[in-house]
Amino acid sequence: MAVSASLEALLRSSIDYAGMFPPCGLALEPALQNHATYVRSSQAWMLNAFVLSVQQFDSARQLLSSFDPLHPLRVAALGPKTESARAFLDALENMDSAIRAFSKYGVDLVSISQIEMFLPDDVELPSLKEAKAIVGDLPVFWEAPPDKAEATIALLAKHNSDEEAATFGYKLRTGGVTADAFPNSAQIARALVNAGKRELPIKFTAGLHHPIRQFRDEVEAKMHGFLNVFGAAVLAAEHQWDADQAMMMLEDEDPRSFSFTDDSFAWREWKIHVERLRSQRRFVVSFGSCSFEEPRDDLRALNLL
Repeated sequence: MAVSASLEALLRSSIDYAGMFPPCGLALEPALQNHATYVRSSQAWMLNAFVLSVQQFDSARQLLSSFDPLHPLRVAALGPKTESARAFLDALENMDSAIRAFSKYGVDLVSISQIEMFLPDDVELPSLKEAKAIVGDLPVFWEAPPDKAEATIALLAKHNSDEEAATFGYKLRTGGVTADAFPNSAQIARALVNAGKRELPIKFTAGLHHPIRQFRDEVEAKMHGFLNVFGAAVLAAEHQWDADQAMMMLEDEDPRSFSFTDDSFAWREWKIHVERLRSQRRFVVSFGSCSFEEPRDDLRALNLL
């Protein structure tokens, strides 16, 4: 079936393939082979970057033969977790050197599209300015725990307002392999609303394998749906929702509440037209998933794909 224009707008370049991470936990070579298949698939339009730890750059260099200039490897470079601002900046310097070396190796085959890295508690505006000097104009998503989302978003927005190129965004962890890894809907809603008000780019990682929120036996918890999360992010920004309204959408488990046409996307009575949806997606970037199959299988089961 033909994909509606609004679904395509909501999900274009939305999935960062993280096949080496739990629960899939593939080795590097099969994960890269999967990605090489995905970039040639009919749903490649949904695919964004390949999540690759900077420590694995050297190993990945030897495994680029499945990619070509028409189907290059776009990498979301994952930095190490550090405990202090000083260690954070040192790690970022090392990461910058590794990125430069990796990018030079196969200029037509590989590119770094973004950086993702955990932000230690003691990082403040001066450290972010130093970080900006290191990474230049490369987009970066700084991760902080859900209970620190609002303060982190405010800090990053302050940094971006002082810079000519606003390249820093926030990364929110939306799940994991155990029930305690999932933030509650209120935490996600507050992050979405705060990021949207400040036009701060936001991306998500973990737990968003399925389109609609649902209870899953494998984690003994309700997993957030990527249509709920992405949809709530764009609708909250478009209609100036508060966190309570966003939370209502995040907790909706009825697929019939979601409507996709060539003109607009709607959740219940709330609607956003396709052109506005594309515009709002500038700030709702992607979500990491260890599977590129599960999200598509579920969309097919909903007759959306």
